[in-house]
Parts: sequence; structure tokens; C-alpha cells
Amino acid sequence: MKPDFLRYSCQIALPGFNEQTQNLLQNSRVLVVGAGGLGCPAAQYLAAEGIGTLGIADFDTISDLNLHRQILYTPADHGQKKVVVACDRLQKQNPGIKLVPHDVRITSQNVMELISGYDIIVDGTDNFETRYLLNDAAVIKGIPLVYGAIYQFEGQVAVWNVIDDYGKRSPNYRDLFPKVDASQIPNCTEGGVIPTIAGIIGCIQANEVIKYITQIGELLAGKILVFDAQTLQSRIIKISDATHTNITKLIETVSSPTISAVDLKIEIAQNLIQLVDVRTEEEREAFNIGGEHIPIADLVAHIESIAKNTKTVFYCASGKRSAEAVKIVKSKFHNANVFSLEGGLREWPEFED
Repeated sequence: MKPDFLRYSCQIALPGFNEQTQNLLQNSRVLVVGAGGLGCPAAQYLAAEGIGTLGIADFDTISDLNLHRQILYTPADHGQKKVVVACDRLQKQNPGIKLVPHDVRITSQNVMELISGYDIIVDGTDNFETRYLLNDAAVIKGIPLVYGAIYQFEGQVAVWNVIDDYGKRSPNYRDLFPKVDASQIPNCTEGGVIPTIAGIIGCIQANEVIKYITQIGELLAGKILVFDAQTLQSRIIKISDATHTNITKLIETVSSPTISAVDLKIEIAQNLIQLVDVRTEEEREAFNIGGEHIPIADLVAHIESIAKNTKTVFYCASGKRSAEAVKIVKSKFHNANVFSLEGGLREWPEFED
């Protein structure tokens, strides 16, 4: 056995595995999008497995709020870029692979270039706009995508866009969910999530990547695995043998104008804006900077209350939910004067995460 294969000796000893199989892993290029609850365990096991080139894409910073499920990070990493810390940790874990950080917010303008050159993509995102964008770009490029999602005690995994021996493509995300109203689905901060479900689903995603590259085992293509952490029961739901969608172009990303904490403080003092807190009641009680309280899940029902001619600034903990609020309002009122607090309350001097 080659000296550099010694660390992989236990997996090479598996039935169906050999040094040629390990070469397939070492010559592969895998992109993990989202270095959070799903991306951390998925990337960690892919790095340990010996994936030759592992790309990590994320634009966010590390927050204490997420440490219970984002296992690559520590409290000392608070405020640092996820991709920088993740790539550094994974490189130390396996010096024999190549880590590629992509510190970018994925948009319709850069997604095609980002995924080019990768053999398979792991979707560890936490918002629907990016999920659909990744799905559509992967279909157009002809790249398989491993989908994962978690909420409370449940998780889902599927492999989209795999080409079979007859040239047919397996279903993709739009075959299962043609359209989702994101405003009606609470995120992990609002609905909660048990941390172990992130590890379980992230590991299953990594497992599907390994199966795809080595061509060993049966992929979750054309079907979706649903796992319940409370009962430890899982079920596989058949979708179809082939896709029934025809995706030929990307939907343009809706931009979310932002305002800095410094500028917002000035405008609050001058009474120039309408301020809206889109967090949960518990978060608001713990700390707030005033304004009206409309949780993101209730925004559509109260959208008419947003002043048409007044500058409105939405805020949340990190800037993600407030950016979604901007998109929701702009989808109905295209010229609405709405903004998101950049970086969320993490950037507010008096706020303690």
C-alpha cells in the first residue's frame, strides 16, 4: 500500500473498495455550500475521507448562537469568517488534501462560475432563494447536488440531477417543491433545532457524495430520505425515475439593500425611518432597539402596514431574516424604500450574542 494511503487503510479494506477507489476520491472535486450545521459535519468527514479538492462556500461569520450545531468552531472564533476557520481546521485534519475557500454570497451573477469544475455539490444552505439557485445552476451545468435540510427534530436528504445509464436525469428540487413560500416556514432560530440532527443529516450527505464518486451503493436519487430524531425512524419516499422540469435559465437574485449600524443610529436619532424587528418574541424581550415587532413568519399578513413612502429598516440577529423581509416586501412593492440592518444586531455595540 502507498505510504500516503495508510490513513485510509480501514476504508480501503471495505468490500468493493481498493487503492483505485481511493484514487477516485483523491482525484475528485467537491463543493460544500454553507459552512453551518450541515456543512460542518459533511465537510469534516469528506476531508477525513480523502476528497482531493474540497471547496467551502459561505459569506457569514461565526456566532455563539450557532455553536451548538456548527461543530468546527469554538467561542474563540466568534466574529471570524466561517470559510477561513473551517478551511484552516480541515487542512490541519488532513494536510494531504486541497481546501478552497469561497468567501462569497451566492447570487445569480456568480453561481455558475462558482460551481464550475466541481464534480458534485453538497447543499448545506439555510435559505430557499440560495437553495433554488443552486439547484437550477446544477441542472443547467449537469452537476449532481446532494440536498439536506433540517428543522426541529427532523431532517431530509436526497441526491438531485444524477444522469443514469440511459442519459435520463433524476428529479431535482423543483420536481418535489416547485415553489415554497419561505415566509411561512420558521427558521432554526424561530422553530428550534436539535443539534444532533444536523450531524446526522450532514453525515448522510457526505455518505452520498462518497457513494457517488466511488459508484458503490445505491444513491438517494429519485427519492428522499426523511429521518425523525425523536423516534429514530426513517422512511424513503419515491419521487420518480426522471425529472419533469425544464430548467434553462436562472431566476435573477433579488438584492437586499442594507444599512450599517452607524448610519442606522443616526437616522433613528433624527426620526427618519420606520424600524421593524422581525425576530421572535423571546429574542425581542432579551434585547431590542425599538421599532415595531413583526416576526418574519407574520410579515406577509402585515405587509400593508409597511409605510409606502417612509424608509423602513428591518433588523434581526444576523441580518439573514431581515434580508428575507426586504425581499418579501419588494416582491409585492418593487419600489419600496426598505433596507436590512447589515450584519444584524451583532453589529450593534450594546448587543451581546
